[in-house]
Amino acid sequence: MPDNLFVKTEEIAKELGVSKSYAYKVVREMNEELKGKGYITIPGRVSRQFFREKFYGLTQSNKGGG
Repeated sequence: MPDNLFVKTEEIAKELGVSKSYAYKVVREMNEELKGKGYITIPGRVSRQFFREKFYGLTQSNKGGG
């Protein structure tokens, strides 16, 4: 598995320009949404793909060039 499958709260805080405590809140909310969909989650981390979809609207189909 690639090392960058998950994004950690520290990276989210830096990328969004928010505090670590707020980044933890964001991760908890995203993990709760994923749990509701039946996915297994890891505290303090969230799927990098899901993070990009939620914050940037990026999906597999529009992630490439252009």
